[in-house]
Amino acid sequence: MGTASDGAHDRRPGTGDGRPGAPDEHPRPSGDGPDRGPGEGPGREAGDGPGPGSGGGPGRTAGIGVAGVAVTLAGVFVNGLAYVVPVLGARHLPPAELSALATLLALGAIGGVAGTGLQIAVAVHRARHGRAGTARPTLLTVAVTAALLAVTLPVAAVGLRLTGPAVLLLGVLTVAVVAAGRWLGELQGDQRFLRLAGGMALLAAGRYGGMIAGLALGGGLTGALLAGAVTSVLVLALLVRLNRGAGLDPVAPTLATRTVLTASGATLAMLVVSYADLLLARRFLPPDASGTYAVGTVLTKGALWAPQVVTVIALPRLARGDRGTLRAALLLVGAAGAALVLAATLAGGLAFGLAGGPEYTRHGGLAPLFAATGALYALVFVLINARVAAAARWPSAPLWISTAGFLAATATVVPHTVAGIAGAALATAAVTALVTGALTVRRGPDAPATPTRPTATAPAVDRDTLRVGDQ
Repeated sequence: MGTASDGAHDRRPGTGDGRPGAPDEHPRPSGDGPDRGPGEGPGREAGDGPGPGSGGGPGRTAGIGVAGVAVTLAGVFVNGLAYVVPVLGARHLPPAELSALATLLALGAIGGVAGTGLQIAVAVHRARHGRAGTARPTLLTVAVTAALLAVTLPVAAVGLRLTGPAVLLLGVLTVAVVAAGRWLGELQGDQRFLRLAGGMALLAAGRYGGMIAGLALGGGLTGALLAGAVTSVLVLALLVRLNRGAGLDPVAPTLATRTVLTASGATLAMLVVSYADLLLARRFLPPDASGTYAVGTVLTKGALWAPQVVTVIALPRLARGDRGTLRAALLLVGAAGAALVLAATLAGGLAFGLAGGPEYTRHGGLAPLFAATGALYALVFVLINARVAAAARWPSAPLWISTAGFLAATATVVPHTVAGIAGAALATAAVTALVTGALTVRRGPDAPATPTRPTATAPAVDRDTLRVGDQ
């Protein structure tokens, strides 16, 4: 992604005459032959979308609603299991092993960025070009991830006082999570959102459920990681089964590895910029104040990830240059952020108390700062995904520049207080959102990359995606 060839075509899916956004005058019927579009034919179930020719009536609204609820519930399930692991670890592990578990979970989250990047890249390519082959870039992504882990984890084991078996098992678990990005991306790109929700839940059950079982059965740190690694690998077979009926389009171009690198870089940049203030608070604030800041960032992450379902559902249509979908996604995410900021303003003490306990309620006046930062980064998340989907060059550049500026400002001029760093983080998020928004809008309505395969094989299907403002 990010190459000239990716964005040099002016056809859009369902375009019969080459005019951007023109309706297809002869939509292809859904059937059992080789001309099925993504999401049609075998493997399609009720709730995955209204289906071809359904228009924008009640069926479409119901499809969007069902998809949104399913993906939201899957996200809650994923985050819930991730939360249970350290909580259960605190009850079954000695302090030294608990600290090691937390460190390993953090390393796994960093290593898993490649999986998220793979999922985004596959989803975008599949939505734009149809059912293209993704095996080669997946194998390369997994191989590169495994090689990097083989180099970095032993160093981390020595520097962070981790055992050899623990880091080895973490490596196996992380590689499995990265590989799963392929099948989740195919489901997302085909807009089979009920199956995507099921895949997300299955991966979480393998990644975290195995560790929970190992802890509950008294396996200790190594036993928990062993169970998590085994179940994560086993889940891959279930994801393949869940994606049955997808098939391949022989004329679709193969996903380029550089596309995965671009998407992974953007995902890593989002992770870094959204966690930079927490790390700097740890560095520059005294222990009590940094603890207060850590509680505040719970509100930031809540506002950032709460509307994530909108981006998940919108991404396939963003990949096809649908500016109406981008406007709708920004509107929905912005509305959710505004509601959360208002709630933090009216009940900041309650929010801090729920996040950190009753002793933190007195810091409720800071809640709007943290919530607003998360709400702005949620908009940035939509915009960055839109830029990745549009094959923009260096889509993550604004995030890296903002992070560097925030680091420099905090080290030199920002007051080293909770309010000072939180205010600087809010300003950074606002500038990042404005710059990223300007770069996204500047591309114009016809700029996003579009399908390169012949129109004859382009699907003309409507599924449970956003349609507000569609041309």
